[in-house]
Amino acid sequence: MVKIAPSILAADFLNLERDVKLVNDHADLLHFDVMDGCLVPNLSFGFPVLDAVAKVTDIPLDVHLMIVNPDKYIERFAKAGAGLISFHLEAADEAGKDAGEYIALAKSCGVKAGLAIDPDVPVERLFPYIPDVDFFLIMSVFAGFGGQKFIPESIGRIAALRTEMERIGIVKDIEVDGGVSASNAHALVEAGATMLVAGSSVFQAEDPVGAIAKMRL
Repeated sequence: MVKIAPSILAADFLNLERDVKLVNDHADLLHFDVMDGCLVPNLSFGFPVLDAVAKVTDIPLDVHLMIVNPDKYIERFAKAGAGLISFHLEAADEAGKDAGEYIALAKSCGVKAGLAIDPDVPVERLFPYIPDVDFFLIMSVFAGFGGQKFIPESIGRIAALRTEMERIGIVKDIEVDGGVSASNAHALVEAGATMLVAGSSVFQAEDPVGAIAKMRL
């Protein structure tokens, strides 16, 4: 069954504990977007918020690092309570490093390691890392802001990654993030997605629990 990961980037920060508890019993993961204003043109939150959220949820925390030099922070996020940590291939490129080093670091910290790419990065660049990662994160909007419109071409990118996995006989989870809702969830799962990140479509819905249920259908 597909896993649903509500993104707290779209939650009500004046009532964050309420919103986290609201989805805790109905979601599979809680998605946590970390932005530094350098790799992406926005700022979000870091360790203090993760520490606080970890105390009021018992589902795994899925930390998406949209930051430069993620290797400097992976261990700290792992210790703060992250169960999954993804970073961008673009960040490794910018640092002139092999993304495999970051993957190995995350695994050594006892978390599941994920590799993410923006929509303008060829999905084929992920293929060499299929044996090493625990999951991939395909951005279906450009990283940096919530509430963006879903890019339909993302479905084909997910399908291409899934096809390559099946070709070599190594199938890993594929997470998709950006504009995900009940209207496109079925197509994403059909293409090969196994983890759906949903922000606005959950936390801004009249019935967040119902919105999660609809994405599972």
